[in-house]
Amino acid sequence: MSRRCRSGSHIFRHSGATGLLRQGASLQVIGEVLRHRSIDTTALYAKVDIGLLQQVIRPWPGATSC
Repeated sequence: MSRRCRSGSHIFRHSGATGLLRQGASLQVIGEVLRHRSIDTTALYAKVDIGLLQQVIRPWPGATSC
């Protein structure tokens, strides 16, 4: 499938993922809703809004802040 020609189901899933992200859902939750096996796949749907991602990002467990 070309980048210009997306199926209706892809647009629907992408819109749903973006909506969930804007409501504060984590990538893990979005991945479960979309039934993705990998968080990397979910990240492809959610990478659209970098500013929003920066707002909802959570620190890695056990990591020290910079």
